[in-house]
Formats: sequence, C-alpha cells, structure tokens
Amino acid sequence: MSLACFVLAGAQQLCSNHRMSDRGVELNPTLLLNAYAVGVFPMAEHADDPEVFWVDPPMRGVMPLGAFHVPKSLAKRMRRPDYTVTVNRAFDAVVDGCADRSETWINARIRGLYSDLHEFGYGHSIEVWMQDQLVGGLYGVALGGAFFGESMFSRAPDASKIALVYLVARLRTGRFTLLDSQFVTSHLRKFGAVEVSRKEYHRQLEAALPIEAEFLALDPDTPVQGVLQLSTQTS
Repeated sequence: MSLACFVLAGAQQLCSNHRMSDRGVELNPTLLLNAYAVGVFPMAEHADDPEVFWVDPPMRGVMPLGAFHVPKSLAKRMRRPDYTVTVNRAFDAVVDGCADRSETWINARIRGLYSDLHEFGYGHSIEVWMQDQLVGGLYGVALGGAFFGESMFSRAPDASKIALVYLVARLRTGRFTLLDSQFVTSHLRKFGAVEVSRKEYHRQLEAALPIEAEFLALDPDTPVQGVLQLSTQTS
C-alpha cells in the first residue's frame, strides 16, 4: 500500500487523533516524500523510540514568505562580521545539532531518512559558523514550491534566527510559495508565523507543489544587506 493510500484510508482516524503509526508501512525516502505531498510529517516520541508516527495537525504553522519580519536588533546583529553562513555543507551535523537536547522527536530512523533525502537532493540545511565551529542551523525538505522546515538549533546567540533569515531569502529568491513550520511557537511568531486550518494548509500545499522552485538559486556570496533585503524590509 502506498503511503498516500495509507493516509487516505486513515483520514477519519487522523481527524480525531491527528497522527497514526508507521506499523505496516515500509519507511523509505519515496514514501516520506509522498507523505509531505499529502500533508503529513513524521515524528517519534523520543530519541530511543524505534517507531515513527505521522502527524496531520488540525492547525498548521506556516511562515508567510511575503510577510516575513526581521527585528531591528537581529538585523543589527547580522551585520557583525563574526559569523559565516553556508548551505548543505554539514547536513548530518545540523540534524545531530537539532537532536542534541533533552527531549527530541528525532530518532535513528528519522536521521537515516533525512540523510537519504539530502543525498537525493530534497533535504537541505543552512549552517551558521563562528571560528569554524558549527553554532546553529536548520534543516528541512524542499518539494516543488514548498519547503517543510523540520528543526533548528542554536549554540550561540541568534544563530538559529540568522539561519532562518537566510532560509527565507533563499526561498523567496527560488520562487517558493510555502514555508511550513509545522507548529507555531512564540519564537516563530516574532518573525510572522501564523496558524492556518488543515483545509487552508492543504490548499496552499496543493498550489505550491507544481511550482518549479530552486533552493540553490541564491548566490552563496550574497552580502548580508542583500540577504536582509531579499527576506523582507526590517522594522
């Protein structure tokens, strides 16, 4: 059974429980991409739990790319020349950084799946470095004109925020229309993240998937001021 059929067959259960187990479904990168295409994403209860469940929450977090907000304090911080930002240089290390916390939904199976997606060109990471040390970043999945943000981490002040600004500049340059943040936190609300209904999310997803977007369209040597202008007007 394909994951798309699996999802459709369990739609009634999802509407009440908002998740279902992976039991009976062989996990592989193709099925993971199919999951994203029908609006669900994987999680584990904790790092040592071997099972993965699929989530389709009734309210979904999205970051409207046309209304992204960069606080003035962060824009000022970004103009300091004590960090560098790269793309896809240390994908596995970013995933490990995101999982390096007391509670995480990233288990070994999820690590392996996203590493495979990165090898196939669908998984991407933004890395923030200070003195050649990885101090923050984020990773996610690009499919059509949608980017599904999975997780971010920070080991230095504002490192994950800087990664997010660079991500948005990259998505806007590459003609993406949907940045899925899964859930909305107080941290993400400061940048403009909002909650939309499952129905509205699926409408935005269906519109984004046929778009031929390009994650690598942004010149990696774009100066900080250019990144800020590409992401949004600061305020």
